[in-house]
Amino acid sequence: MNEIRVSEIRVRAHDGAGRVLLDRPLGHGEHPVDTMWRAGLRVLEETGVEHDPTKGCTTLLVDAVPLTDADPAPTTRMPGRDAHLVVHPGEVPVSVQRLAVAALVRSSRGVLLAQLSARTNLAGWWTLPGGGVDPGETPIAALHREVFEETGQRIDPTGYLTTLVAHWVGRAPDGRLEDFHAVRLVFAADCPDPVDPVVHDVDGTTSAASWVSLDALDGWPLAADARRLLRG
Repeated sequence: MNEIRVSEIRVRAHDGAGRVLLDRPLGHGEHPVDTMWRAGLRVLEETGVEHDPTKGCTTLLVDAVPLTDADPAPTTRMPGRDAHLVVHPGEVPVSVQRLAVAALVRSSRGVLLAQLSARTNLAGWWTLPGGGVDPGETPIAALHREVFEETGQRIDPTGYLTTLVAHWVGRAPDGRLEDFHAVRLVFAADCPDPVDPVVHDVDGTTSAASWVSLDALDGWPLAADARRLLRG
């Protein structure tokens, strides 16, 4: 099976004294919790992200402890599948692992949201602005670029929040069948000078952008990951 990795993604676990317990690539379709489990470790906390531009490598950092007999196994994670997907005889999906970023942006005008376009499988729903990290690009540089392209806002990242992982089989916009593994780094950010949102990346995955007050979020059609993060 062909495989495409836009950036190498690794996972590194430390114990309470800062000693490295594990440092290895994140396998295709894996969640970092699963990677730790297979190595006999339980994740305590996601602590951050490191990026090595000389190697094009991004490392997810976690604190972990050895498993005990009392630790339950992680939930089995099966890849999703695009609705109404038709696979032709002999067609084999290309394995794609893609690093992406997203920003939970707050300002005096509320929380910044982006509406997913018809090029996605969740057209009309709203999520956090963000997108893929380009080759040679740092996650923070990608965060600034993607937020501006999708919303027209200039932001100040303030910290790492979490990593979201999605795995599904479906078709890319060009029709290619893909076994897609998305690893999305979520950062908190402030917008000191909010302006009316403008989508600069026309015909992309974002159809609209908006500032939404905290009081209005409960009634907003949010994608599941965005709702979970905003509730937190």
